[in-house]
Amino acid sequence: MEQKLSDTVVFREIARALTSTLSVEEILKLIMDYVGKLYKPDNWSLLLVDEDRDELYFAVAVGLVSGNIEGKRLRMGEGIAGWTAQKRETVVIKDVYSDDRFAHQFDNETGFETESIVCIPMVSKNNTLGVIEIINVSPELIEEKGLQALDVLADFAAIAIENAHYVSHIERLSIHDDWTNLYNARHMYKILDEEIERSEKKGETFSLIFFDMDHLKKVNDAHGHLVGANLLKKVGDLLINLSGPLDRGVRYGGDEFVLILPAMGKKEALRMAEKIRDALERAVFFKKEGLNVRVTASFGVATFRDDAKSREEIIRKADEAMYLAKEQSRNAICAAEMIDLA
Repeated sequence: MEQKLSDTVVFREIARALTSTLSVEEILKLIMDYVGKLYKPDNWSLLLVDEDRDELYFAVAVGLVSGNIEGKRLRMGEGIAGWTAQKRETVVIKDVYSDDRFAHQFDNETGFETESIVCIPMVSKNNTLGVIEIINVSPELIEEKGLQALDVLADFAAIAIENAHYVSHIERLSIHDDWTNLYNARHMYKILDEEIERSEKKGETFSLIFFDMDHLKKVNDAHGHLVGANLLKKVGDLLINLSGPLDRGVRYGGDEFVLILPAMGKKEALRMAEKIRDALERAVFFKKEGLNVRVTASFGVATFRDDAKSREEIIRKADEAMYLAKEQSRNAICAAEMIDLA
């Protein structure tokens, strides 16, 4: 009775934590702390699913060899934990060396000797999110306490992870254009504020490329608006592939795009604009569909300090330079200083 009352108090504490401002990391740590107190294993871990790589990785590891395994990975289906994630079934094994599913590499690497394993899948909406794994638990303790508490803790962990995924998705939608996967115009202003602050502190500069597709209406008229919309997505992909790790691509609106280039001066920015212009000019889109669509764009380049001293001004200067390129020939690049010469 005392144990049940204690469990109820802990479960209420975790349930409250799920609706609090605690981070998912803090909630999972709270859950894993209780796993340790309840079952007293030699090692216990929480593994999460990496859907992109079809793998499990040790997100939280506690115990004798935790420092050696945190961050390590298993293929889905590999080892007892991988099997549990794949089959979504709880596994209790008293002698792991008699089970063909056991993966020996961690024991071999750490010198630790695994004797028994309990694995509980964390499942939400028919999706496996991860596995709670406890190592070397007394069989008597498992029989005495059962697995009901571990099942409840796995459910709590699944809720915390699902909530974190949902929040992350909402945050991503709030700053990204949902069609091209680039940043949206609203978030661009925040990026520019950060770049201006960094530039003023360090005495550095940054540049901005503004470009607009040439004659996109002709593509829409010839092939339909769905092809035109998918073309914008492909241009966004091209921009992402050509950008450096610190560069930020933005869909400004319609068929207008922006690339923010941290710590980059005018000459380097013009070279980057030429790189994008050339790639667009050479690209042939919708080959498989037999459409062979070709497009070009007009570019404007402006640099903080040289051309502008505020976020509104650098956008305006790059935009005006882009329109100058359109007026002159299209499929061209103009720098902001060329506006006064035109």
